[in-house]
Amino acid sequence: MTNSPGYQTLLVFLLSLNFGIVFFDRQALNALMPFVQPDLQLSGTQIGLLASGLSFSWAIAAFFVGKLSDTIGKRKLLLIIATIAFSVCSFISGLATSFVFLFAARLLMGAAEGGVMPISHAMVASEVNPARRGLAQGVAQNLGSNLLGSFAAPVVLVAFATAFSWREAFYLAAVPGLVSAALIWLMLREPVPAPALTAAEKDDKLSILDALKVRNMWICVVVGVLMVAHFVITWAFMPIFLVQERGLDESSMSWVVGSLGIAAALYSFLVSGLSDRIGRKPVMVVLPFLSIVGPLGVLFLDPGAFDGFGVAPFSWLAIAGYGVVLIPIIFVGWAVNGIFPIFMATIPSETFSARHHATVLGLAMGSCEVLGGVFGPTLAGALNDAFGRDTFLWLLMVLAVISGFVSMGLKETAPAALARRGLEPAAA
Repeated sequence: MTNSPGYQTLLVFLLSLNFGIVFFDRQALNALMPFVQPDLQLSGTQIGLLASGLSFSWAIAAFFVGKLSDTIGKRKLLLIIATIAFSVCSFISGLATSFVFLFAARLLMGAAEGGVMPISHAMVASEVNPARRGLAQGVAQNLGSNLLGSFAAPVVLVAFATAFSWREAFYLAAVPGLVSAALIWLMLREPVPAPALTAAEKDDKLSILDALKVRNMWICVVVGVLMVAHFVITWAFMPIFLVQERGLDESSMSWVVGSLGIAAALYSFLVSGLSDRIGRKPVMVVLPFLSIVGPLGVLFLDPGAFDGFGVAPFSWLAIAGYGVVLIPIIFVGWAVNGIFPIFMATIPSETFSARHHATVLGLAMGSCEVLGGVFGPTLAGALNDAFGRDTFLWLLMVLAVISGFVSMGLKETAPAALARRGLEPAAA
């Protein structure tokens, strides 16, 4: 490892910041949906399709851009181009006058954003000390994305949309990406190319089917499909559910869902760091089961119940009491967000050799998005239209429980956990 600790820290910080801005733009529509839906007269199915469309083009980009970065080796350049492109797409979203216009804008944004994380994780895997890989990849993927995308996006953009309009909020969301692209250009260097491959290594090509024959890979893909669906469904429907079904005003809603971002930012350190110590498998099994407390809290806790404490139902005091009780419940359940970089990046990168990292990371992230992110919210929207707006909460719990059981089949890859057993890390 030739990079200094200072540069490794800078690398992870800037990649985390950049991915945070990616999610700031991605989450903007979810946070602004209580404003957008009445204006554009969107149905539940159309809300789901907007989330699905972005996930679909995101997935396609993750597959191909990850492979492209392995092929040409220009990871920094590709990252900068993608960052500028998704910022432009955020501005275009603010111009939308119909469902079709907005759907097209979200497709373009997904195509621009999809390659960011495979490239970022490949840079971390090659530039950061392997002993801190889990923590570094957890911070790169989860810290910025949750502080900016899951916390700042709903709070800042809802306040901006209330003061101006949802269109101006999208224009605002376009600015940070341009700043991030400039910082990456000025402060990071192109990763040093891997040593020239031997003849045997050149023949060692990895196809998608070959990768999926490895147990850890297909388990990561299955869990990823389920948990990405869980994530996208939560963000697509929770904000509008809290406003239209639980009676929260948009500002109160933004703080409740923003608590998800604070929780996940903390878990980006705690869960990833814990997995470095105790192993990847234990956290992958336990946290999906724990996550069901969040949907249960939203499902059975009603602001109207607080009128028994001497306050009018749905008054600001009742809403405040509701938030005080609900936020800790959500906070505990959202610990599951900490496993996302583990199944998307850490386990695949510890299972395969370094020359295949961007390829397998693109496979992990792309398949999660194209199956979970595309079909999950569309299914949830259709179920909501057919059976009621709270149906998505039951679907979240089903997805989480299945994920926990599937994760039981993982083979441990954490170096520290293997060392305690007297085993050496091995890459397929």
